[in-house]
Amino acid sequence: MTPMNPHDEALRAALRRLPRQSAPEHLKRALAERWLEPRRLNFARVARGLASVAAGAALAATVLLGWRAHTASQGLFVEAVNDHLRVLYAEHPVEIESGGVHQVKPWFAGRVDFAPALGFGGDDDFPLQGGAIALFLDRKAAAFEFKRRLHPITLFVFRAEGLAFPTASRAIGSSQAALRTERGFHVLLWRRADLGYALVSDLDEQELAVLASKIASPQAP
Repeated sequence: MTPMNPHDEALRAALRRLPRQSAPEHLKRALAERWLEPRRLNFARVARGLASVAAGAALAATVLLGWRAHTASQGLFVEAVNDHLRVLYAEHPVEIESGGVHQVKPWFAGRVDFAPALGFGGDDDFPLQGGAIALFLDRKAAAFEFKRRLHPITLFVFRAEGLAFPTASRAIGSSQAALRTERGFHVLLWRRADLGYALVSDLDEQELAVLASKIASPQAP
C-alpha cells in the first residue's frame, strides 16, 4: 500500500473537524423536484400506456368474439342450403313415406338422439311427403319433406345446444325467426326450447313464411 502523504493526512484531519450542517430545505425541495418528479411522471405515463394497451386488447377481444359469433350464426344458413341440396340429390329423398305426421314422427325414434317436436302434419297447401335422417353440421337431424306445387321444401329439426343462432327478424307463429336468401334459396331459422329449426326452399319467401307459421304455431308440441 502506498504511504499517505503527511500533507494529505493533515488536510483530511482538518476536514473531519469542520462542523457538518444539513442542506437547507429549499435546496432539498429543488433537488427532489429536479430528480424525483420526472421519474414519477414517467411512471405515470407508463401506467397510463399500459392501461390503454389493456383497454385496446379487451376491445379487440370483444370485437373478435362478436365477429366469430356472427360468422358462426351466418354459417347456419349456408349449412341449411347445403343439406337441402343433399336431400334433393339423394336417390331416395324420403326414407319414410308420409301417412301423416303421426306416422312419420315415430319413425325417428331410435334414429336420432332427440324427439322431433312437430305438430303440423301438412295440409292441402303444404302436403307432408315424408321424412329422412340428415346431418346438420356435426349432429343428426330429422328432415321433414313438404311440397308446395312443384317446390320441394325441407324442414330440419336438430339439437340447438352449442349453436349461435342469428338475430331474429321475423315473427312466425309464436316464435321469432331469422330470414336470409342464400344462393336463390330462402332460409328461415328459429329455435324453440332446446331444438333448432331450419326451413329451406326456393319457394316464394312469403309462402315459405306461411308454412313456417303453421309449423311454429302454438298447437305444435
